[in-house]
Amino acid sequence: MALLVIASCQLMVVLDITIVNIALPHIQSSLEFSTTSLSWVVNAYTLTFGGLLLLGGRAGDILGRRRVFVFGVLLFVLASLLGGFAQNAGQLLGARALQGVGGAIASPTSLALISTTFREGPERNRAFGVFAAVSAGGGAIGLLAGGMLVEWLNWRWVLFVNVPIGLLIVLATPRYIRESERHPGRFDITGALTSTAGMVLLVYGFIRAAQEGWRDPLTLASFAGAVIILAVFILVERRSKQPITPLHMFADRNRAGTYGIMLCLAAAIFGMFFFLTLFVQNVLGFSPLAAGLAFLPVSAVIAVGAGLASRFLPVYGPKPFMVVGAILAAAGLAWLTLTDVHSTYAGSVLGPMLVFSLGMGMEFVSLTLMALSNVPTPETGAASGLLNATQQVGGSLGLSILVTMYGTASTNEADKQIPDFLRQATPAEHIRFERTGQLPKPWSDEILTAGVSAAFIMAAIFTAVAALIALVVIQVRPSDLERLKGGASPGPM
Repeated sequence: MALLVIASCQLMVVLDITIVNIALPHIQSSLEFSTTSLSWVVNAYTLTFGGLLLLGGRAGDILGRRRVFVFGVLLFVLASLLGGFAQNAGQLLGARALQGVGGAIASPTSLALISTTFREGPERNRAFGVFAAVSAGGGAIGLLAGGMLVEWLNWRWVLFVNVPIGLLIVLATPRYIRESERHPGRFDITGALTSTAGMVLLVYGFIRAAQEGWRDPLTLASFAGAVIILAVFILVERRSKQPITPLHMFADRNRAGTYGIMLCLAAAIFGMFFFLTLFVQNVLGFSPLAAGLAFLPVSAVIAVGAGLASRFLPVYGPKPFMVVGAILAAAGLAWLTLTDVHSTYAGSVLGPMLVFSLGMGMEFVSLTLMALSNVPTPETGAASGLLNATQQVGGSLGLSILVTMYGTASTNEADKQIPDFLRQATPAEHIRFERTGQLPKPWSDEILTAGVSAAFIMAAIFTAVAALIALVVIQVRPSDLERLKGGASPGPM
């Protein structure tokens, strides 16, 4: 029951990233977002989530993990309620950012609770397997749930649905989860603020570049500001006695490699869900429910990959699953670059999506175990927070880079399509184009498909880099295998 409560929270937090994706076309028309600015509906959540995860993990270590866990879930519920009632883009983005704060408090605490609730060895391996499957598969479940809610109700219910789920978690937590030991310490507020501000500017720079070009003064100023603030963040962390980002954790090559792999893979999986959601609804013409059902096989295959990894990790260690998983993910994304306006779901989307999902299922279990391997108990919150932070920051930063690729490619394709449209358009279509700047079908399909294919090329490069890191950096020691089998554990490094 403790694992059910913990996994339910993680499912709610992860599901929220993609449950909103399926509603993006409806949010776009309802609140008047452009396609490139639409990514802020995702990024407003993931940036505060990723930027404050380390602070959330630290709060659990200092104040008690169960107490902090409950507070984070309650804040998440409140933000979801506010987002559901949003009447304009600013209100929605503000609520999404507050959701990210709540998730940042609850999520690393839930992962740390697994480390302190379950004994090291097969029992903890199985718990991590469930947690990793929920983390990876929750995205596809979110798309299905979002499809049903948008189809049967409206887009606001993708936010309202978190309220009853969160309240049930809050009621069950005191009954099934015991409070953890509190460890003395201080909060690194400066580190949390500088890391979050630096990442916001960096992501904004990429999205601005997609809209206004790389020479735009505000684009260049955003990148310059990001470099300066992130440099200040590193200086703050090096001088702090209790930093929000314990830099000594990067001294272990396996853990540092794990964070690098997670950064790359998160960029790929965020991009895959974001762009495929737009493609199947706008080009293939799927309804929100049909789009959600189209992603359902992703959850099943991720669960298969996670199950295989959990079962054979004690025998082979995590490295083979890290390498093979990243290669499979890269192959699936490379396959998706072949999609065009004549593609079908069964012929061009389902196959590569399943290959990608199998690889990601293998990856998430291996990465979770490796990141928390050999970490002292007082630092499990920080270690789990750092893993989740790299996932969310990698997703936000990666999605912004992919949106930039999409924007550049779609702009180039629009330059080719506009003359053809103007030759064939009716007077009414001419007037509509001059007023909105948007091309109708089939020209809009050509533009979106060109941008999506370019984004998938970059996503495939991200996963190829992850495979290279796993192959070159990760080293599995005999003591690691012994610990995975439940044997003697060496002292913390």
